[in-house]
Amino acid sequence: MNQTATNEKTFAAADTPTGRGLCAERLTLGYGAAPVVRDLDLRIAEGEFVAIVGPNGCGKSTLLKALGRVLRPKSGRVLLHGRDIRAQRSKEVARQLALLPQNPAVPESITVRSLAARGRYPHHTLLRQWSPDDEAAIGEALELTGLADRADTPVEALSGGQRQRAWAAMILAQRTGIVLLDEPTTFLDIAHQYDLLELFADLNRRGRTVVAVLHDLAQAARFASRLVVMDAGRVVADGPPGEVLTADLVHRVFGLRCDVVPDPRTSTPLVIPHERRR
Repeated sequence: MNQTATNEKTFAAADTPTGRGLCAERLTLGYGAAPVVRDLDLRIAEGEFVAIVGPNGCGKSTLLKALGRVLRPKSGRVLLHGRDIRAQRSKEVARQLALLPQNPAVPESITVRSLAARGRYPHHTLLRQWSPDDEAAIGEALELTGLADRADTPVEALSGGQRQRAWAAMILAQRTGIVLLDEPTTFLDIAHQYDLLELFADLNRRGRTVVAVLHDLAQAARFASRLVVMDAGRVVADGPPGEVLTADLVHRVFGLRCDVVPDPRTSTPLVIPHERRR
């Protein structure tokens, strides 16, 4: 695949007259002297479901933190609906964009319901405090994540997978137009992995923009409409899963020889690894 042509096609598709969505312009990111992400451009149109994939250490989570206004760029900028995200107030951003990070720290003794309720705080002002809308959003989030019967349970008493669903409930209660997910299926068994991804895919079908960092290539291809493949801090492929996910790309980026075949149920790309010891 021609990387330049693919990126040009994606950029053209992502441009909208209103500038809605997320845009990274010449983004360089890092935590020390050496950058992790270098001079990266990426546009995500409103209503897309984008999966960011790549090997460990390639900069996926670092990019997501910058898109979510958690990490300040070394250079370049992120635009949220056409405006520099760093120039917007935290609460203003939080009403538009929600981020589920990796391994978030659980506040001591907090219950599942109280954690979900934190998703409503960006919507409160001096004149508008708690309302029936907040209760409805929290109740819906707990139902969707299967935690309604654990609402009064301390989060620290939950299993790892249940904790992940509790954090997802907080994100759902926030009711933002854009949702960023950093490895959301961590700690979940396979059934709950698919439950959670199907939940966010359904939200996307209803109009939410979803950007997820995923490790499972088959899940990324199955649920996302667009794959962004990163390697060594750069985007090396970008486009529909059926065009992007090839055996050659998996070998070049992940060092894994494989066959890529259509999933018998969804026809999306499915990676079948070759035996490693050979």
